[in-house]
Amino acid sequence: PKAKCKTRSPRLPFPSPPLLAICLSSMRRLSGYLGLAELEPESKSPPAPLIAAPTPAAAAGAPDFSLVSDPAGGYAAAVGAGSKKAQASAGKVFGLGILAGTHIGFGAYLAVAIGAACPGLHASNPGLQKMVFGAFGLPFGLFMISMSGAELYTGNAALVPMAWLEGKATAAQVVRNLGASWAGNLLGSILLAALVTAGGTLGEAAAAQKIAFGKTHEPLLVVLVRAVLCNWLVCMATYMSLQAKDTTGKFVAIWLPISAFVALGLEHTVANMFLLPLGILNGADTSWTEALVHNLLPVTLGNTAGALLGVALPFSFGFGAVGKKLLGSAAPPLISDAARSFASSHTSSARDNAGNQATDLV
Repeated sequence: PKAKCKTRSPRLPFPSPPLLAICLSSMRRLSGYLGLAELEPESKSPPAPLIAAPTPAAAAGAPDFSLVSDPAGGYAAAVGAGSKKAQASAGKVFGLGILAGTHIGFGAYLAVAIGAACPGLHASNPGLQKMVFGAFGLPFGLFMISMSGAELYTGNAALVPMAWLEGKATAAQVVRNLGASWAGNLLGSILLAALVTAGGTLGEAAAAQKIAFGKTHEPLLVVLVRAVLCNWLVCMATYMSLQAKDTTGKFVAIWLPISAFVALGLEHTVANMFLLPLGILNGADTSWTEALVHNLLPVTLGNTAGALLGVALPFSFGFGAVGKKLLGSAAPPLISDAARSFASSHTSSARDNAGNQATDLV
C-alpha cells in the first residue's frame, strides 16, 4: 500500500483572520480609551490634526497618559504635598528627617570620594572637576528622598509655606515641620559622618578637611548669598519633580538643578551638616562652634530665604492666593478644578508608591 503523504498548509505572511479580528478589536478599544475616533477601513475625509482638541470624554475624567502636568497642576501638587507634610506629627517628621539627613550625607559622601579626589583634574581642568563633583553625589541623595518620602528641611522650606499661603496649613504647623525636619537632618548627617569616619574609606580625608575649613572661613555675606542661590535651585528641583509622573522624569528634574548648585559652589545647609562634621572628625582645623555659627545657622537662614523668595512666593503669585490678592478679586482663579483633581490623584498615587508618603523632594 502506498504511504499516505501528510501535507502542511503554507505559513501565511500575515495573521490569520481570527487573530486579525482580535487585533482590530483591541485597537478599537484602545482608541476608545484614548478618546480617538474608531479605526475605519478607508476614509476619504482629510487627515486629523496631529494635536487634537480635548474631547468631552477626556474632560469628564478619561485616563491621562501624559508624563508631566501643566504648571498650574504642578503648583497644586506642591501645595497638596506641603499640606500633608504640615499635618504630620513632629515625631514622624523628626524620624523621617533623620533618614533625609543620611540620604543627603550619602550623596555628599560620594561627591567627596570621587569629585573632590581629583587633584590632577582640578589643576589641569578645574571646570570639568567641578562638573564631576556636582554630577556624582548630591543628585542621587535628593532622588532617594523624593522616592522614599523622607523629610528634608530645604525642600520643606518651600512646600510647607506654600500650603500656608493657600490656607492649607497654619503658621504653627509650618514652624513645627521646619524645626523637626532641621533637627532630624542634623542628627542623621552627624551619625553618617561618624560611620564614614569609622569605615576609613576616605583615607586621610584631606578633601573633607579642606572643605570643612573653607566653609567655616568665608565672609558672612558671601555665605548668605550662596545659601539663597543654592536653595532656589534645590526647591526648583523639588517643585519640578512634583510635576513629573514617572520615575525618569523625577530623576531628570532633580539631577539638573542639584548638579548645577554643587558645581557652582553654593551652600546647602543639610549637605553641610554632613561635610562639616566629617571634616572635624578627620582633623580639620575648625571647631563645632565655628561650624554652627559661621556656617550652619547663616546657611539655614539663606536657604529659607531662597525657598520663599525664589519659589514659594513667585509661584503663589502666578498660580495661587498671592496673585489673586494682588491682582484683585476679579482675576480668575489660576488653580483650576482640573489642576486640583490632578494634584489629588497624583499625590495619592505617589503616597501609595512611597509608603504612604507625599512625593517630593526635598
